[in-house]
Amino acid sequence: MAQQDYYEALGLKKGASADELKKAYRKLAVKYHPDKNPGNAAAEEKFKEINEAYAVLSDPEKKAQYDQFGSSGFHQRFSQEDIFRGFDVGDLFKDQGFSTDDIFSRLFGGAFHQQQRSRRHGGGGWARRGEDFEMEAAVSLREAYAGCEKKLAFKRDGKREDLMVKVPAGVDSGARLRIAGKGGPGSDGGPSGDLYLIIRVGEDPQFAREGDDLVVERAIRFSEAALGTSLEVPTLEGAKRIKVPAGIQPGTKIRLKGLGFPHLGKSGKGDLYVRIGVSVPEQLSARQRELLEEGGKIGL
Repeated sequence: MAQQDYYEALGLKKGASADELKKAYRKLAVKYHPDKNPGNAAAEEKFKEINEAYAVLSDPEKKAQYDQFGSSGFHQRFSQEDIFRGFDVGDLFKDQGFSTDDIFSRLFGGAFHQQQRSRRHGGGGWARRGEDFEMEAAVSLREAYAGCEKKLAFKRDGKREDLMVKVPAGVDSGARLRIAGKGGPGSDGGPSGDLYLIIRVGEDPQFAREGDDLVVERAIRFSEAALGTSLEVPTLEGAKRIKVPAGIQPGTKIRLKGLGFPHLGKSGKGDLYVRIGVSVPEQLSARQRELLEEGGKIGL
């Protein structure tokens, strides 16, 4: 199924509550259910869209991943089988008199059918999914900017495992990267849990990060602030020379558009800001003092 905006599919905006999601889903699912629209291909496609959307947004973990990474980033991490893992709306349809599993199995094929098989065991028992694991992964600010591969080692079932993990460009501290099937083992035929990597981005001696923007501090002399100057500043794409206008005030930020961090899961980048400070000399020569005193007399 083509990627879609899940909130838009349910007629909602990002940030909708669980109750709002359920209410919108229930209304649309009943409206477009194949039992009410026999032979209507457009209604069937809409029914598939809203069920996929609700399967994600009704699950707090999947919803958090979708909100963080966007549609493109989410689908790089979740297969359709992952999307429908644990999804069960049988009661929602049964009280409306509609069929459930047969419809879903026909529309979603193996992705949905496999989930039902993984949940049921022995003709009535329930399989249990394995526990999810978490571990931290440290990256530098420059690795987070460009994206990187990190080799990680962890213990699973008492054995050491090595993983090569792709860290996407633009990632920030607190981001959770999901490694499917690397959590605890399931029981009674249930699937393994997942491993979540919690990203920690280190500080950089030159750049401070503010969301997807970067800030660089640069100090100039009073004469340069008054008369204007140019100076070379670092960026993560190489040094750039900028003009500093005459009369600039301490704390003013000069914007370099598009030289900040990549927007995670989206196109484009944030901006780089050069925050200008004015350095005051701790000691003055006799000539400097004389000139400043003269300047003071005429209003400088």
